[in-house]
Amino acid sequence: MVVQHNLTAMNANRQLGITTGAQAKSSEKLSSGYRINRAGDDAAGLKISEKMRSQIRGLDKASSNAQDGVSLIQTAEGALNEAHSILQRMNELAVQGANDTNQSIDRDAINQELDALTEELDRISETTQFNKQNLLDGSFADKKLQVGANTNQKIAVSIDNMNAASLGLTSISYATKETGTAPTKITYQGMKFNYVAKNPLETNIASAITKFKGSIDAKVVSTDFAKQYDAKTGSVYYNGVDVSGKTIRTSTAENAMSCALSFNKAAASNEITKNFKDYVTTSKTVATTDKDVQVGRPSVADYETANATLSAVQNAINKVSTQRSALGALQNRLEHTIANLDNVSENTQSAESRIRDTDMADEMVEYSKNNILAQAGQSMLAQANQSTQGVLSLLQ
Repeated sequence: MVVQHNLTAMNANRQLGITTGAQAKSSEKLSSGYRINRAGDDAAGLKISEKMRSQIRGLDKASSNAQDGVSLIQTAEGALNEAHSILQRMNELAVQGANDTNQSIDRDAINQELDALTEELDRISETTQFNKQNLLDGSFADKKLQVGANTNQKIAVSIDNMNAASLGLTSISYATKETGTAPTKITYQGMKFNYVAKNPLETNIASAITKFKGSIDAKVVSTDFAKQYDAKTGSVYYNGVDVSGKTIRTSTAENAMSCALSFNKAAASNEITKNFKDYVTTSKTVATTDKDVQVGRPSVADYETANATLSAVQNAINKVSTQRSALGALQNRLEHTIANLDNVSENTQSAESRIRDTDMADEMVEYSKNNILAQAGQSMLAQANQSTQGVLSLLQ
């Protein structure tokens, strides 16, 4: 029997310390709800779970980012819906203005409304914002939405400029072929001259006169003049004309012919020169290429201008429709992205929970076991301490 070393008590105390430590850990796990409260609880599990936590929080924030992207798209799309309404009204006005039953005062009123609607398109483009960022002025281009927990998990967003100029409503024009009339020939007393288009008017007149004089030379011969006898004087003569057209007497038929030729040529030259329009024949001409007529901003000043405006407005409607369609497709994509992110986050949380969280039922069994062992250890320690009391009986 010894009193310096009570090995039974020491063993009971050691076992009680182990049980108390295990009981304390179980109590900590039960009170915190976590199986891993420090790296020592499960070093590998801690590393894995912290990586998962990073993923979970990143996925949750990415889902929030995607939801912000949907809100941004809905803001832009709502503004473009109004732009569509404006363009549909402009289309209606252009159709109305193209009708030639309108007087100028009616078309002026239509133009005033077209101007106001064009200005409103510009205002919408300049003032539509999301989080202080302009959406429709062309500056919101190649933007990135971070829709993942890791680097470069992004979706690009770009919105075109939707002002009147970008929609083609400030540089309206139309092409037309210019028509006109051009001289084709000159006709004088049955004589004809084909007009040469490449030559100037004066050259064509001179050439026509030259040709007609030649024809006059060929037509007038000396046999055209009859011999005349003057009974009073007993002379023979031929009737000719002087430059003024007054009848004169000539001694020979050749002289009479020469006078007539001079007179007829002078008369033809004088008549064609002075009254060219009465002897020219014209035909309608069309230019070989189109001519651009600049309209500028929407207008219904006349039929052609109204039609050019109508075409430009319809093109603008197509551009806005294309942009709205692209935004709608992107919104649908983001909604699927959000659903996927939420699903991945949920499943990752489930995996992280299996690593990090305490199984309360299982740990309660462990706690109860340690609690019983602690009580038993305390009882055994008390019994071990009583075992050395037998030494006192020897000392009595």
